[in-house]
Amino acid sequence: MNISDAILSIITFLPLAGAALLLFVPARDEAGANTVRWIALVVTSITFVLSLWLWAMFDPANPGFQFVENHEWIGSSIGYRMGVDGISVLFVVLTAFLMPAVVVSSWGVTERVREYMLVFLVLETLMLGVFATLDLAMFYVFFEGSLIPMFLIIGIWGGKRRIQASYKFFFYTFVGSVLMLLGIMYMYWQAGTLDIRALLAFSFAPEAQFWLWIAFFASFAVKMPMWPFHRWLPEAHVEAPTAGSVILAAILLKLGGYGFIRFSLAMFPDASLTFQPFVFTLSVAAIIITSVIALVQTDIKKLIAYSSVAHMGFVTMGIFAGNVMGVQGAVFQMLSHGIVSAALFLSVGVIYDRMHTREIAAYGGLVERMPRYAFVFMVFTMANVGLPGTSGFVGEFLTMIAVFQVNTWAAFFAAFGVILSAAYALWLYRRVIYGALTKDSLKGILDLDRREIAVMVPLVLLTILFGFYPAPILDATAASIDLLVTNFANATGAVAPVAVAAH
Repeated sequence: MNISDAILSIITFLPLAGAALLLFVPARDEAGANTVRWIALVVTSITFVLSLWLWAMFDPANPGFQFVENHEWIGSSIGYRMGVDGISVLFVVLTAFLMPAVVVSSWGVTERVREYMLVFLVLETLMLGVFATLDLAMFYVFFEGSLIPMFLIIGIWGGKRRIQASYKFFFYTFVGSVLMLLGIMYMYWQAGTLDIRALLAFSFAPEAQFWLWIAFFASFAVKMPMWPFHRWLPEAHVEAPTAGSVILAAILLKLGGYGFIRFSLAMFPDASLTFQPFVFTLSVAAIIITSVIALVQTDIKKLIAYSSVAHMGFVTMGIFAGNVMGVQGAVFQMLSHGIVSAALFLSVGVIYDRMHTREIAAYGGLVERMPRYAFVFMVFTMANVGLPGTSGFVGEFLTMIAVFQVNTWAAFFAAFGVILSAAYALWLYRRVIYGALTKDSLKGILDLDRREIAVMVPLVLLTILFGFYPAPILDATAASIDLLVTNFANATGAVAPVAVAAH
């Protein structure tokens, strides 16, 4: 069998195999712990290399699913089905790219090192499975299964209030998915299959679409999270270890956006058009309200967490604008936010490891002692603001133009939210980096070391590269998004889409 025939299975389950290997590695002393760390790094690095090979072999001109694996389990209803299109392939690459960075950034973890790395490897398999599966039952298993490792990461390696935060995270996200499970059961009874390819071609009645849209919205809105379903997120971020916050913001939040594109917009187009004003209202509220809340935060992590909610507002607006530019912008924004948010939480982890506090008031004048850190933190802050020349600009710009074509007021208020994002981001940067170095505790603080530089440099390069040259992402997604939006327009009678010129 050619390796390409099973490349998705290999990429998805290689981390799980690595986790199984760790069970047999003794980690009672530092030598054993180092062995565990190196195994985790090698496994995640091989997975990333294979994901790059997947992207290189992917045909961007083909709008359908590629690298398909199809093995029936229960007749033609439920089976082991894998495949990626232009939308999902990049999320596979993003997930695989961030995991080696997570492992390297966690090199200093000393408590239960084997279990720590094992849980992250299991989580990687579950996240990759969400983007790679073509069976709705498997999607639900991967989607909900990802809750368990993150629950353990927050609950075992988190902060002082980790137990409360972990249960709150699990309760919110699990309860929201119960309705989705009921919706999946109904879809099976109607279509007779859970093959996502067949469901995309199946036309559900408008009344059924209405309730199915609500059922899936209950899960995806909490997972993103959308305002006002975000209450679990700030506490989860604050209490999670640095690596947990990185994966939570960079990947797990994107599962909801991916679900909106793959299911809500594609399978329930009439309902998506009906609920468009509702989504725009919540999205604008998220952008403005959570930005205002971020302005008054005293904890760096909590400020960045509220910033993530605001940025996801642009994603949901772009998706439900229902045009090519909106969905292109939403996908680009999710990928960019995956890089930038991961970098921001890693940046917070750098100074937390040194000072053991996330209070903004505890810092100031770090540029005098940490010039390299000040530079990389500046790049990620500018990207978070959406400065032209960074990846954060492209997604926000595309989504606002797309929404303006559909609802001018939503675009206007979203643009106001961009101003607020600049206010809280620059305020944070000034308080932490600039000013006089007056605190005695900061006078001996050290700049980025080699390990931290190795983690930060690729993130800096990608943030700038995709800001000036977004074509690799736009080209890979163009054909699949064009097909998705064309089907949406045909189903709803919406205005024919206009494709984005990647160059």
